[in-house]
Amino acid sequence: MDIQLDPARDDLPLMANTSHILVKHYVLDLDVDFESQVIEGTIVLFLEDGNRFKKQNSSIEEACQSESNKACKFGMPEPCHIPVTNARTFSSEMEYNDFAICSKGEKDTSDKDGNHDNQEHASGISSSKYCCDTGNHGSEDFLLVLDCCDLSVLKVEEVDVAAVPGLEKFTRSPELTVVSEEFRNQIVRELVTLPANRWREQLDYYACCSQAPGCGELLFDTDTWSLQIRKTGAQTATDFPHAIRIWYKTKPEGRSVTWTSDQSGRPCVYTVGSPINNRALFPCQEPPVAMSTWQATVRAAASFVVLMSGENSAKPTQLWEGCSSWYYYVTMPMPASTFTIAVGCWTEMKMETWSSNDLATERPFSPSEANFRHVGVCSHMEYPCRFQNASATTQEIIPHRVFAPVCLTGACQETLLRLIPPCLSAAHSVLGTHPFSRLDVLIVPANFPSLGMARPSKDKTGHTSDSGASVIKHGLNPEKIFMQVHYLKGYFLLWFLAKRLGDETYFSFLRKFVHTFHGQLILSQDFLQMLLENIPEEKRLELSVENIHQDWLESSGIPKQVRAEVTKWIRVNRRPRKRKRREKEEVFEKLLPDQLVLLLEHLLEQKTLSPRTLQSLQRTYHLQDQDAEVRHRWCELIVKHKFTKAYKNVERFLQEDQAMGVYLYGELMVSEDARQQQLARRCFERTKEQMDRSSAQVVAEMLF
Repeated sequence: MDIQLDPARDDLPLMANTSHILVKHYVLDLDVDFESQVIEGTIVLFLEDGNRFKKQNSSIEEACQSESNKACKFGMPEPCHIPVTNARTFSSEMEYNDFAICSKGEKDTSDKDGNHDNQEHASGISSSKYCCDTGNHGSEDFLLVLDCCDLSVLKVEEVDVAAVPGLEKFTRSPELTVVSEEFRNQIVRELVTLPANRWREQLDYYACCSQAPGCGELLFDTDTWSLQIRKTGAQTATDFPHAIRIWYKTKPEGRSVTWTSDQSGRPCVYTVGSPINNRALFPCQEPPVAMSTWQATVRAAASFVVLMSGENSAKPTQLWEGCSSWYYYVTMPMPASTFTIAVGCWTEMKMETWSSNDLATERPFSPSEANFRHVGVCSHMEYPCRFQNASATTQEIIPHRVFAPVCLTGACQETLLRLIPPCLSAAHSVLGTHPFSRLDVLIVPANFPSLGMARPSKDKTGHTSDSGASVIKHGLNPEKIFMQVHYLKGYFLLWFLAKRLGDETYFSFLRKFVHTFHGQLILSQDFLQMLLENIPEEKRLELSVENIHQDWLESSGIPKQVRAEVTKWIRVNRRPRKRKRREKEEVFEKLLPDQLVLLLEHLLEQKTLSPRTLQSLQRTYHLQDQDAEVRHRWCELIVKHKFTKAYKNVERFLQEDQAMGVYLYGELMVSEDARQQQLARRCFERTKEQMDRSSAQVVAEMLF
C-alpha cells in the first residue's frame, strides 16, 4: 500500500477506510518533551463498524440527517472519576494488575461552568517497544487503515473494555454471558451511542475504558501515509476490535506541529496549518466525514501552559515536583483536523475591571433574532448542543482566556483584552448562539503559517474509493497554500452580498443559516442555495448560484469594488507636480481595513505610481500601522514601484509576518533589482531558523 509521492508536486492521499469503519472517539494520553522535541504516549480509539452507520443511509452526512427526528438534550448527570495514565513512569514489565477501577461514588470533577477540572490520579499501564510481526497473514483479515505519517508506532493492542466494572450493563443480549470479541464490541457499540444527556457519564466511561488492560496485541504495519492494523481471524469490520490502544511517539521533523520559540525567546510547540493536518501528531481518520469527539490528558514541565481546542477551561494539576497535567475534552463531533494543541511558557492575561455579569449578559431580542433562538429539533448528530440550552442562547459573552508571551503582556493588557468582549457580543448579535462554551485566545509567534489553514473539505477531495480513501488535489505542493486567495475572496463575497441585500435581510439570513446547519458539514453551494431561497424576489436581482460561483469562487482575482476611491487616486497620480492654484484637492473617504485591501488591490493594477502618490497614500491611511492584510498590499506597492523610502516597511513585514511574507520574497526576486534581492536574502538569513518548514522551503527555492 506504500504510495511514494513527490512532496513538492503531487496530491495528498487520505488513506483511512471510513466507508468500512469510523472512529467515534479518541482518548489521548501524552507527554511533551522539549529536550527531545517529541510528544509520546498512547491513543485509544473507539470504533463503529460499517454495518451500523450503513443502516443510516451509508454515509455520515446522511446519518446526520437521519438524526433530525431526535431532539438534542443538554443534561448534567453525575460524572465518575477520571484517572490518568503516565506511560513514562511505568516499565514494560509492570503487570496490568495495577489497573485502577473507576467508580461512581468519587469526587465530582466538574467546575461551575460544567467544565472538568484536573483532579486526577495516576494509574499504571505497561508500555512496550515490541513491534508485532508485520508479515503477510493473508488478505482475508479486515484491515483498519488510519491516516498517519512521521510517527513511530511502537505497539497496538486490543483494549479489554469488559474489565471495567459497570459496563456489562451495556450488553443487552442475554446470550452474551462470557467475555468474547462480540461481548466487548457490543459494550463499545452501546457506549458510543449513549444519548447526549449522558455525555458526562460517557466521557467518564471512555476514560475508564482507556485505562483498561490489553487483551492481545494486534498486527500492524506502516507506510508513508498510513497505519494499517489487523487481527488474525477478524474478517469483517464487525469482527474487528472496537477499542484499540496505540503506543506511539512523534518525530522532531513531524509536519503537524512546529517546535519553535515565542516572541520572548522561550520554547513552545503548537499545531500548524499543515497540509497533512494532524496525522503527524496522532493516527486518525482525516476525511472530514469522519466526525468524532475526543478527550486528552497532556503532561509537561510545570513551567509550561497547555492549551487545546477543548470545551473546558483546563487548569494544571501537579503530579509531582516539576510536572503538571492538563485535561481537555470535546463533546461536539468534528473532523480530526480541528484538533489543536499549543504548549508554551505563556502568561494568562486578565482584565481587572471585568465583572461577573460580563460573562452572562442577557438582553431582549429583535423579532428576527428571536425566531431562531430556540431550535425545536437539531439536524446534526446527537451531542449536548448549546442551541438547545436556554441560558446558552442568551449568553452574549462566553468565558474566555487570553494567553501571551511575557514581552507582549503590556500590549495585550492595553488593547486586546478590552476588544474581546465587544467582539463576542457582536458575533452573538449577528449570528446568535455561540456554538462553543468558551474561548482561548493565544498570541502565536510570527512564524505561525496563517495562510496554511486550508483543511480538507467535502468539495476539495478527488475521486473517493469504495473504502472511503481519496486525495486532496495538489495538497502536498508547498507553494499552493501561499497562492490561494479563496478565504479573502469568500470574505469579500459576503461583504458584497450584505451590501446588495441590505443588512437586515442579510443578517437575518445568516442567523437562520447558522441555526439550520450548526454542527454539520456544508458546502458553499448549500449556503448560496439557502440564501437565494430565503431572500425576497425583488432583492435577488440577477443573482444565482451559478453566476455567483463564476464571478466570485471560480474566477481569478477579486471582483472590482471601491471604484470611486480608486478613481480619485488615479487622478492624483496623473496630475503634474505643479498644479494650478484653482484646482481642488481630492477629498478621500475614511476606509475600513477590508476596503483598504480592495483599494490597494486595484492600485496594484496600475502600471506606474509616482513616489509622490505613494507617499500621499501612506500619509492618508497610515498604511504602516494597519493590519497585516493591508500592510501586505502596501509592501507589494513598495516593491512594484521601487519606493525606496519605504523599504523599511517591507523589511519589518518579512520579519514580523513571516508566512504572509512568502509572496513578497517572490516579488523581490522577480524584479531583478539588486537592492531588492539583497533585502530579500538579508531578511531570510535572519528569520529562516524560525520559519515553518513549508515557508522556508518555498523561499529558499526562490532565493537560491
